[in-house]
Amino acid sequence: MPQKILIVEDDAINVKFMNVVLTRKGGYEVHVSEDVEEILQLAASGAIDAIIMDISLSRSSFEGHKVDGIVITQMLKANPATAKIPVMLATAHAMFGDRERFIAETGAEHYISKPIHDPDLFLAEVRRILPLPS
Repeated sequence: MPQKILIVEDDAINVKFMNVVLTRKGGYEVHVSEDVEEILQLAASGAIDAIIMDISLSRSSFEGHKVDGIVITQMLKANPATAKIPVMLATAHAMFGDRERFIAETGAEHYISKPIHDPDLFLAEVRRILPLPS
């Protein structure tokens, strides 16, 4: 049974690239959502093995408030039922020191800067948080 990765991303080109690489080259099963309720439910259900989280989400809201990937990751890490799911932040905000700050702020396990162009490098980064089963 393939491992399941949830992609939380608002850019259709990034979603397509990640989805194709993860399913065709990586053998993962992929689910895509920007709906915060759905993200939290999927994570809590145990159906997700890892999450790739865009930091800057333009269309996501929770309980009437606009939220970004930082807030969603903090919510996931604060819930004992979802805290252990590895999260890789993905962002174009790749200034010096951002990686450490975003990981410290969210509790995420990993960070990758966008744009992502190299499928093999992307898969290698994903496997740092979700190694292939032995």
